[in-house]
Amino acid sequence: QVQLMESGGGLVQAGGSLRLTCAASGSISNINRMGWHRQAPGKQRELVATITSGGMTNYADSVKGRFTISTDGAKKTIYLQMNSLQPEDTAVYYCNAVASYVRAYWGQGTQVTVSS
Repeated sequence: QVQLMESGGGLVQAGGSLRLTCAASGSISNINRMGWHRQAPGKQRELVATITSGGMTNYADSVKGRFTISTDGAKKTIYLQMNSLQPEDTAVYYCNAVASYVRAYWGQGTQVTVSS
């Protein structure tokens, strides 16, 4: 089992920045990939960014150049630095971890609200 705890959400004005943190605990040695997804009201959950245990990253087109995902490696903590935030970035952001290449875990989510 893997537990995920997100932090760092909040309210920010357009053009501002926030940094999200997700700390994994439990069977972290089995984690292959971690990432962030988000869900805005009335919309489906969508991928924001992922990072593999080897450090390869992937971003949604909508956040490329503005968001950066990183990790501290062995401790399985990941970060999402979000710059130049826009109102359309408003959503609940969920941390995700994939273990043993097949099992997915989710955090409870953290709210990010960007005011115009």
